[in-house]
Amino acid sequence: MNMLIHTTFSTCLYPKIQFTQKLKAVNSSVSESTTFKDVNSQAENELKKKAMLNRLHPPRPDWYEEFYATAMNTSMKPYEAEIEGYKSELFSNLRGQAKQILEIGIGTGPNLKYYASEGGTSVYGVDPNRKMEKYAQAAADAAGLPPSNFKFLHAVSESLPLRDASVDVVIGTLVLCSVADINLTLQEVRRVLKPGGIYLFVEHVAAADGTVLRFIQGLLDPLQQTLADGCHLIRKTGKDITEAGFSDVDIHQAVLSTASLINPHIIGIARN
Repeated sequence: MNMLIHTTFSTCLYPKIQFTQKLKAVNSSVSESTTFKDVNSQAENELKKKAMLNRLHPPRPDWYEEFYATAMNTSMKPYEAEIEGYKSELFSNLRGQAKQILEIGIGTGPNLKYYASEGGTSVYGVDPNRKMEKYAQAAADAAGLPPSNFKFLHAVSESLPLRDASVDVVIGTLVLCSVADINLTLQEVRRVLKPGGIYLFVEHVAAADGTVLRFIQGLLDPLQQTLADGCHLIRKTGKDITEAGFSDVDIHQAVLSTASLINPHIIGIARN
């Protein structure tokens, strides 16, 4: 009797064991296939972003990128000293509200001291000039941001290497003047911002039409683009931000004595 029960039990169970093993094998195959697909998709995205970077910001010689990064790190100190009050007020809006922050055109990291010291903050810094990284990392260290909470991303703002709705705040100062496609950049800013997230900006824009400064800006704009890595003097960036689809935009103007031709400035907040 015991033998019969054992035989019957084994006969009934064996097909189930076989079926379970086959199911595991199928699931494993699907998992491996999905993983392979995901890897391929990620690789394709990386290639697209690399192509975008090379198209919008063609590779410069190392000496030029290093020269420009060093110049930005040293020559902007008088400007940063004058604009400090405006930036302090602007970045005060982040206290206790932002954990995931993206700064586009982070450059040498002059803004990090205003917002990176709060505990739990993680910062992504995007810039097409790879030579900016060491300066930005040093600025992050000086601001008290742990190395594990700062990541420099070699990319252009028109193709941000971040997921949709992945950051609380996007910051950009003196960057929309030099991007190749300002409208695409602003759409990317909105894409990566969470609903209700904020975009803080400081930009220089064209002077009022009919003024002497606007006339000079028009004359020197081509030269400025060549000497200042694509910087435009006559963009109406405030209008572009206002029309980009943000739910609310608050902008005010300032004129800085150290900014010379790159006046006036617009300073503001846009909410996604």
